[in-house]
Amino acid sequence: MAAARLAGAGPAAVLRQGNFRDLTSVASEAGFDRVDGVLFDLGVSSPQLDDPVRGFSFRQEGPLDMRMDRRSPLTAAQVVNEVPERDLGGLIRRLGEERWATRIARFIVDRRPLRTTRDLAAAVEAAIPRGAWPPDIHPATRTFQAIRMQVNDELGNLDQGLRGAVEILSPRGRLVVIAFHSSRTRL
Repeated sequence: MAAARLAGAGPAAVLRQGNFRDLTSVASEAGFDRVDGVLFDLGVSSPQLDDPVRGFSFRQEGPLDMRMDRRSPLTAAQVVNEVPERDLGGLIRRLGEERWATRIARFIVDRRPLRTTRDLAAAVEAAIPRGAWPPDIHPATRTFQAIRMQVNDELGNLDQGLRGAVEILSPRGRLVVIAFHSSRTRL
C-alpha cells in the first residue's frame, strides 16, 4: 500500500520492510548513514485486524496467531496455552493494563487448550463480571493487546529501534513516535 501511495515520489521515497529493532541495518542497506528524521507509528493496521486468518481480532473467528511477521516462531496459541498462569496474569496486567488480569489468566488456564480467537475472547468475557465490562471497548481488548505485544516482543523491539534511531539521527534530527499505549511512552 505504501508503494502505491508513494509511486509518484520517485527516488525521494525509499521503501524497506523491517522490524524496528533492525533500523540501523535497514537504513544502512538502503544507503543511509545519517537521517534527518525517524517516525515510528506503533499502531496496528486495519488490514491486519480485519483479516481473521491473522488472529488479531476477537470480533471474528480465527487462529490464535497474532504474529506481525509470520516467520516468527512464537504464536498467541503458544502464549495462551503454555505460559504458566502466574506469568500469563503478569503479562496481561503489565502489557494490557488489565485490572482483571489474574482472574483472566485463571479462566484461560482452566479452558486450555484454546484454539481460536473466539475461544480466547470467550474466556476473557467469562472471567470479567458483566457489570465490570468496560463501556467503550470489548472486554477482551486489553488481553488481546497484551498477548499480541508479547508474541511480537513489541517493547523490546521498540527499545532497540529507539536506540538505533538515536544512533543514525543527524545532530539536529527529529524522532517522532505515535503511540497509543502508556507503557510504550515509558521507554
